Amino acid sequence: MWRSRVAESLRDRQKALIRHDIQRAALRLFAERGFDAVTTEDIAAAAGIGHSTYFRYVTSKEDLLLGTLRRAGAAIVDNLAARPRSESPEEALCQASLRWSRAFVADEEALGHWRAAIRAAPHVLDRATVVGPFERAQLTKLLGDRMGARPDEDIRPGLLVHTVLAAAEFAFLRWLEHDDPRGPTLHQLTEQALEGTRTQCWK
Repeated sequence: MWRSRVAESLRDRQKALIRHDIQRAALRLFAERGFDAVTTEDIAAAAGIGHSTYFRYVTSKEDLLLGTLRRAGAAIVDNLAARPRSESPEEALCQASLRWSRAFVADEEALGHWRAAIRAAPHVLDRATVVGPFERAQLTKLLGDRMGARPDEDIRPGLLVHTVLAAAEFAFLRWLEHDDPRGPTLHQLTEQALEGTRTQCWK
């Protein structure tokens, strides 16, 4: 049993590493040539794997570009659930969002390629949002629990989710538009946007 779990853990890590290599190769190609001009064969070759192997790790070419963004909502939900109960609902949701934006900038090289690729394919970005409806409903429920409020009867939890996520998405779009290496990072812009929200709405 113990050896089986170790072997399974090793396989999972190996799969994660291979997928990471595929994604880095894809983002570099997307940035160089444009999303639509890159084929799955191109990505597999750049990652040093066979075309059939590629499809064992990737559901779609679009997911290589948008997967990280599509998983943002689930990450923010998990972050909120883990916040101390002593925090106010507003602070807990802000900190949950900031933890995601901080993690998003962990790989600067891949991030630069991702931003170049996504800016060159706005039609792809239009098919994704930072936080989708399902995750918004989860966040609203978590905040309702913190407030002792029922979201179907009380507007406050949903309004708070809408307000904070609107500020975070504004920061994200502003970061996409500006490609100055000396400019603020996504995390810094998110901090500024949420601080502005705090000032205007909660003080």
